[in-house]
Amino acid sequence: MNSLSLWKRTHMETDYSLKERNTFHFNIHAAAYSEISHPEMIREFIPQTPGEFAPILILGEGSNLLFRDDYQGHIIRSTDTSIEVISERGDDVLIRVASGVKWDDFVKFAVDNGYGGIENLSWIPGTIGACPVQNIGAYGVEVKDKIEYVEGLYLDTGEVFHLEKASCLFGYRDSIFKHELRGRVFISHVTFRLSSNPSYHLDYGVLKTRVESKGAINLSTIRESVIEIRKEKLPDPEDIGNAGSFFKNPVIPETHLSLIQQDYPEIPFYELEDGYKIPTAWLIDTAGWKGYRQADAGVHANQALVLVNYGNAEPSEILDLAENICRDIKHKFGIELEMEVTIV
Repeated sequence: MNSLSLWKRTHMETDYSLKERNTFHFNIHAAAYSEISHPEMIREFIPQTPGEFAPILILGEGSNLLFRDDYQGHIIRSTDTSIEVISERGDDVLIRVASGVKWDDFVKFAVDNGYGGIENLSWIPGTIGACPVQNIGAYGVEVKDKIEYVEGLYLDTGEVFHLEKASCLFGYRDSIFKHELRGRVFISHVTFRLSSNPSYHLDYGVLKTRVESKGAINLSTIRESVIEIRKEKLPDPEDIGNAGSFFKNPVIPETHLSLIQQDYPEIPFYELEDGYKIPTAWLIDTAGWKGYRQADAGVHANQALVLVNYGNAEPSEILDLAENICRDIKHKFGIELEMEVTIV
């Protein structure tokens, strides 16, 4: 602590409780915690001495994380919530959004201003800084299709970076920020290309039916419908600790699908260019895990994709449950599930 600047000392807390900073509500602590209101401030926290509260972990709302235990490094959270419309040309609108903005606040901003493209992604937890990492998606829309570029700084040098969409290597719930750049960067801003004359994505029957029941199809009714559906299906982390969808939906070849159909002809699937996407929720439900509970760790009764902490579960209990589910799905269906949640 003696080697830290006075400025650092006044902007950093030690042995900081993360219970309200992770949506599982695990009662864990970070060795150091800081909040920054401007991206340049990150440079003040780049360790000058080996082991000086390293490594750095950038935290948003803690909605897609599972901490194994107390974090022995330095957690930094952005409080910059600026949103700037930087250009409007024809129907195209470019909007630069700071990483500290809550994702759903930005969706509301877009819908309220008549900018379309992300309304299907309403009520997804997390911040702007996390959305390109995960390439969030719902109801036929992925955020990668609306991102123009991502800005930030490297955590080892403080050097600024600017990555165009193609360089982000987006995939299904995947990006370069989960691989080559994992733990190496602070995302400060994301710029989105939206439309003032949008086309609507209502390919999912449940969403289309709900929107049509409102008597008009527009950005507001789509947003309202998505929020209603998600609230019906997903537990609110404020009420029950959870990190949203815990597993990815697997993609399997046609030969594998045909084998499963011999025993489960009713299996739902979605045809893609590289195979068939299987709903993991169906796999977990069919295997009998939906609603399962042991002590305070369980599988949500309404959404089998969501693992929950009913109050006092330990991180190890949630991880053990996840691993048991993965083994069972592998045994019953020959499918290896991949966790969507980031394990820290």
